Amino acid sequence: MPFSDRELLARLIQCEAGGEGDIGMKAVASVVMNRVHYPVGEYARIGEGNLRNVIMQPGQFACVSNSEIGNPQNIYNMNPTQLHYQIADWAISGNRLPGLGEALWFYNPYSESCRQTFPSEVGYYIGKYQAHCFYNPTDLYEFT
Repeated sequence: MPFSDRELLARLIQCEAGGEGDIGMKAVASVVMNRVHYPVGEYARIGEGNLRNVIMQPGQFACVSNSEIGNPQNIYNMNPTQLHYQIADWAISGNRLPGLGEALWFYNPYSESCRQTFPSEVGYYIGKYQAHCFYNPTDLYEFT
């Protein structure tokens, strides 16, 4: 893939949360970088501390699939602005959104309420930022 890690993250931020303001985009960027640095479980094993591996892991981000039903947007047709690059740089530099904890997952429920666990019993609800619900790992996540 011809994109640098910075470009790849900026494109993912724009695609997943471009319409959710700075807070929504920073929340998504925080989750991605939490996955890069998480020391145990699936993301440590598959991601190996590599941003590209985390973003490109199959089945993780709707915007990475160019065939996702109901989502014609994908990272390949995004045109990030300076703001998307600034948020990518902010996250890559080690910054995280306060209150987000160690969140490893987010999803848009297309409703006002969020599930209490996600993607299963390995994640518990910690809050909603804009349209996305966010989840920290439980102790069970270590065994994924």
